[in-house]
Amino acid sequence: MLVALNMAVTLVLASLFAIAYADVNDAAMVDNSNASEWLTYGRTHDEQRFSPLTQINQDNVDDLAVDWYLDLPNTVGLVSTPLVADGVMYIIGSRNVVRALDAVSGRVLWTYDPQVAKTAPGRMRAAYLHGSRGVALWGDKVYFASTDGRLFALEAATGERVWSVATIPADRAMYITGAPKAFSGKILVGNGGTEFGPSRGYVTAYDAETGEQAWRFYIVPGDPADGFEDEAQEMAAKTWTGEWWKLGGGGNSWHGWTFDPEFNTVYIGTGNGAPWNRRVRSPGGGDNLFLCSIVALDADTGEYRWHYQTTPGETWDYNSNMDIMLADLEIDGSEVKALMHAPKNGFFYVIDRATGKLISAEKITDITWATHVDLDTGRPVEVPGARYENAKTRVSPGPFGAHNWPPMSYNPNLGLVYIPTIHMTYNFDDSAVDLDTWQPTDWFSPVPKEGLAVASEQDLSVRADGSLQAWDPVTQKQVWEVSLPTEWNPGTLATASNLVFQGTAEGDLVAYAAETGKELWRQFMGSGIAAPPITYRINERQYVALLVGWGSAASISGLRSVEALGWSYGTHPRRLVVFSLDGRQQMPPSPPPAPAKPIEAPFFEVQESLAKAGGDVFAPCSYCHGAFAIGGGLAPDLRASPIVLSAESFADVVRNGALLENGMPAYSNMSDETLEALRHYLRQQAELALGSD
Repeated sequence: MLVALNMAVTLVLASLFAIAYADVNDAAMVDNSNASEWLTYGRTHDEQRFSPLTQINQDNVDDLAVDWYLDLPNTVGLVSTPLVADGVMYIIGSRNVVRALDAVSGRVLWTYDPQVAKTAPGRMRAAYLHGSRGVALWGDKVYFASTDGRLFALEAATGERVWSVATIPADRAMYITGAPKAFSGKILVGNGGTEFGPSRGYVTAYDAETGEQAWRFYIVPGDPADGFEDEAQEMAAKTWTGEWWKLGGGGNSWHGWTFDPEFNTVYIGTGNGAPWNRRVRSPGGGDNLFLCSIVALDADTGEYRWHYQTTPGETWDYNSNMDIMLADLEIDGSEVKALMHAPKNGFFYVIDRATGKLISAEKITDITWATHVDLDTGRPVEVPGARYENAKTRVSPGPFGAHNWPPMSYNPNLGLVYIPTIHMTYNFDDSAVDLDTWQPTDWFSPVPKEGLAVASEQDLSVRADGSLQAWDPVTQKQVWEVSLPTEWNPGTLATASNLVFQGTAEGDLVAYAAETGKELWRQFMGSGIAAPPITYRINERQYVALLVGWGSAASISGLRSVEALGWSYGTHPRRLVVFSLDGRQQMPPSPPPAPAKPIEAPFFEVQESLAKAGGDVFAPCSYCHGAFAIGGGLAPDLRASPIVLSAESFADVVRNGALLENGMPAYSNMSDETLEALRHYLRQQAELALGSD
């Protein structure tokens, strides 16, 4: 009797979800008709991250308080955007675990774990714990991609798997961290992996109902001897030299996909080259299409329409995987169907999205690699010597870019874009690169640091911080700026009540006046923030929701400012926090920030030659454990790890996968000599830190 009743309830719930989700389609994601919900990564297809809700406004935002929260165990960095539809919130966290929650109470409705460590242990590599930026909704299903490259469709009502498909080859240096894009009955995904070995980037659209491939577009051309997939690849091949296909070319599109129903077009942002240094991958020069570009594709067929390349012949890791925002702008008395984009290279671009023609481009930060963008040719005018060939060169922005993936937002009422901005300078140097002996790295091996190509270190003699700035895309001028002490800060949310919300690396959620940048409200969250906030409304109550848990690229940068934040692994809370004007909840106190303390080990005598060799192979480890082994909270700080002190324990973890379930990959082909070198490098870094105290 009870079983029958439970089955009946399940069927009723499934039916209700199916009815509700019939509205999760392109029409619901185009305008503000679904003002109460957050249905896609940028709320609507234009990716503006703008909410028309006004219950929370400048007069009462100071009354915001915690309405409910949910602790997320076994979680590290949280970077995703929650989605809300028909009273249900969907989130994705570490290890690609997806949860459906009651958006009013926080009650967990279902959980789905793709079991990446068990399903694909051989594919687990550095960056496995960086997490996903979100899920997608279409019809009555929820879609997400796992780090190991699978795309999943789940029943929205129950979390039951409908289908899954492998989107990348099992032996290639690729993974997925981006939120899938749902449109017109298709689900689009790309991939990352440019830094880990030969990879040829592409994006793929799958049928939302069946998981069958609808179309695929390659970002860089393959081996000319094999023929080209389409005319666009043949065109692109003319801009490459040498044997680029043996290196893969790169261009991976790991983020930055926008659907434009007005033109039935998908705009994809593309990545940097593999390796970074053009002198290695394309020794004769060339623009290297379609690296660091916006590429417009037919949404039905994936056919090439147009492209705009932000950084021709890219050589600084200036990818264009950042968000692509759509808006109708009045420029010189005429309405322009515009596309707005702020990639890593430091310029803010306004482009006619019907044709791909550049309208304007201006600097949003200090730039030393180019003086300006020529509006007639659409090309940047480079500074002589900026390509650092055979000489160390100071370059701004650095490889983190002036704007990275943390999304900007746009208030169409004020005409302002709110950009999380990075101000950094790096020294680039390729004098150690020998083209006669250089070889691409193997995905299943450690990556020699020179293979990445060569940003050496941050130049601390110049400005190194972050800011939130309001930018006018029509006049291409800054309206206001709020300086922030840490370089990397999360994405923004704009509302019709002229509020801008943004978290900080220091662990605060802040509300600003959208017109002036005046701070109106601040709440400490107990841990650094890497995810962007959203807002939604249910039963006439407006909520602001945010995932809290330090992670993302900043946590592994090795910057001293990041170390000083003190977000240590396993110490500080990871949770979802939801605010309202009627909130009455109190969150448990969080331990105070405290940088990890390297342990002393006087019996361990560091050998400089071994430490140097270990440093040469530490690069992939840094993607979780931090550059120079300065842990930022995403994974244990190895300078403070007792495991490093035991050769047997170290081999058990690093080579044999003893902590695979915790997210530590197994490098089964790592030799005893390499393991010993790594131990000496880690102890060297610990002693350097202890000596500086």
